Amino acid sequence: MSSAELLKDQPSASRNRLVLSVYTAATFLSALLLFSVQPLFTKMVLPRLGGSPAVWSVAMVFFQTLLLAGYAYAHFLMRIKNRVIPVAIHILLLVVAMATLPLSIATGWGDPPTSGYAVWLLGLFALSIGLPFFALAANNPLLQAWFVRTGHPAGPDPYFLYASSNIGSFLALLSYPVLLEPMFTLHTQDLMWSAGYGLLIVLIASCGMLLLRSPALAAADLQTEETAAPPPSWTLRARWIFLAAVPSGLLIAVTAHISTDVAAAPLLWVLPLSLYLLTWVLVFQSRPLLPHRWVLMVQPLAIAGVVILLAVGGEQNLLLTLGGHQLGFFLIAMACHGELARTRPAAKYLTGFYVALSFGGMLGGLFAGLIAPFTFSWIAEYPILLALAALCRPAGGERLPRWSRWYWPFLAVLAVALIAPALHAGGEIRVWLEDHRVWVAGSVALLAAALALVFNANRWKVFATVVVALVMIRAYPSDDGRVETVRSFFGVHKIVVTPNGQYHVLMHGTTIHGAEKFLNDDGSPVTGRPEPISYYHKDGGIGQAITAIRERKAAPLRVAVIGVGSGTLACAAEPGESWKFFEIDQTMVDAARDPRYFNYINSCQPDLKPVIGDARLTFAREPDGIYDLIIVDAYSSDAIPIHLATEQAMKIYKDKLAPQGAVVMHVSNRHLDLESVVVSIADANDLKSWVYNEDSGRDDEYIFATDVVVSARDDADVGQLASSDKWAETEPTEGERVWTDDYSNILGAVYRRLRDGE
Repeated sequence: MSSAELLKDQPSASRNRLVLSVYTAATFLSALLLFSVQPLFTKMVLPRLGGSPAVWSVAMVFFQTLLLAGYAYAHFLMRIKNRVIPVAIHILLLVVAMATLPLSIATGWGDPPTSGYAVWLLGLFALSIGLPFFALAANNPLLQAWFVRTGHPAGPDPYFLYASSNIGSFLALLSYPVLLEPMFTLHTQDLMWSAGYGLLIVLIASCGMLLLRSPALAAADLQTEETAAPPPSWTLRARWIFLAAVPSGLLIAVTAHISTDVAAAPLLWVLPLSLYLLTWVLVFQSRPLLPHRWVLMVQPLAIAGVVILLAVGGEQNLLLTLGGHQLGFFLIAMACHGELARTRPAAKYLTGFYVALSFGGMLGGLFAGLIAPFTFSWIAEYPILLALAALCRPAGGERLPRWSRWYWPFLAVLAVALIAPALHAGGEIRVWLEDHRVWVAGSVALLAAALALVFNANRWKVFATVVVALVMIRAYPSDDGRVETVRSFFGVHKIVVTPNGQYHVLMHGTTIHGAEKFLNDDGSPVTGRPEPISYYHKDGGIGQAITAIRERKAAPLRVAVIGVGSGTLACAAEPGESWKFFEIDQTMVDAARDPRYFNYINSCQPDLKPVIGDARLTFAREPDGIYDLIIVDAYSSDAIPIHLATEQAMKIYKDKLAPQGAVVMHVSNRHLDLESVVVSIADANDLKSWVYNEDSGRDDEYIFATDVVVSARDDADVGQLASSDKWAETEPTEGERVWTDDYSNILGAVYRRLRDGE
């Protein structure tokens, strides 16, 4: 072939610009849609399972599994030599998937079962959005493989498109809680997403046309140039899988850790996921903003910092919880993903590389989202993955090798000295270690960092040292007294017996959800009917509301209670009254019935049989107009099931009320202002509201101040509360949008709490 003919077949500069623009736009939009659908659809599903943070964990497992399926599909599709067939097959898949839009929960998908929630959720996701998500998942590797074959000058190293993809993902997630969720209803978001999907099909078709019109010579030349590139070894492939699995699992573990104490809401899901995607953007840039060697230097300090945070327990401080753990996660993920970028193969093996990455991501998600919750009675996956992060460091020659061989026996002696005292109750050494657990565990974690930074120690030594620090934290828990844990799909509950055995306390996350006094101040056992304490004492907001409604009716009450907790409210009932409880978590009911933990139900209502299931579904089946009082107290830790605090939820409560009935909502929360939310949803249903947010005046150790909102049709319905100076009749906040099943704004609730300084 002559030189003139060669030049004629080469793509022009203007065509190169067109190819780059179209492929970049398609990659960006595809990623934008792929990751915006995750919080969008998961928020649709939340009401089916009580707003549990575990819904997001299972959703992440589904998304990671479909991502693997999409990458594998792209890998095998690109093994077809003919360029027309892959383009035609993929565009056909996108068009068929478009026919399933707009997004919605699959028709006929019934109520959740009483067990096997994770499998049920995976089936719901698969039937509802499986096809469009699968098609989207394949776009990233397919478009990069097509781009290589267009003959563009940047084709030999197309990984910059992966950065473009993750920029789209990052912006989609970051904009969701800040722009989309506060501004648009779920229905509007769904329509916008569907329109974007249609535009994407046009862009993908354009990419296919540009590929098919590319000179065949360019693709052939590229194949010849890459023939010499050796295939990656199976050891390297296994390393890729491990490097992808650790940050993927950490993503779910960190998300669960921080969302447990605020709310199961997209705001807190997307923060860690956005950082996770940002790491991919940064490491796959042609000139990374953060050099990989710098990140490797900081990574051991990040691991040590998270160990110290776990030892301290920063949940009382929202900024510390959100900031500290996520900064540590970001730096750890940067190190892992930086190693992946450093060892990435030639473009010839691109799709196989992405299959390995997605397979590792799925394994990490399976471990943190499905295996760990059924294996451990506590949140063990977070420290396990944190320790494994030390093994993500690259191998290197140790400094001072003559001395480093003595480290293993030194570490063994240190481990025995620190952990053995925990096996024996009492003892001065154990007491000292319990009192100084943060300092000692932090020092061991910093020792691991020093090993990595100063001595460039073998990564197994760093790993083992981190393990010692984490085991010590577990051996000497921060809770005073004996602790037992109960774990279910809906979280981990702790039953804490105070050191003197006087109180048994129920905790979820860092929030107390009930307590019972077992011993009097003189050490004698408490006998007779247990007194409701914690938030439920007769002098507190809930207790006052029950008394007022009872006096107003002057007859036995018929009461519905959403949320069992420790069973405290079972002892608020009086003889002749009918109290019916609704609870989503059977393990919570079992714990409340266990005499080793609490006696409220056994002493006051031994025949109590709570209705199991999400209250929005089970309570809606109750007859209308029968309850004098409905008490909504269904919070897990400080998280809130948002679907129980919407205009539609309040309508259900109102429908079930007797003519002079009232709704009591317990809204105590450290991080969110929920009083205004409840007042507005009550007003939307033509109900008046009175707010109580004072202390009960008791000095007892486990008597707490409460924030309570009582809503009713008229002043007379709430009796003496309407004239009490402790209860303020409250109007909706002007300009504040009412929460509905289609709209909620967690960011606004957080802002109001921070603004008011509460």
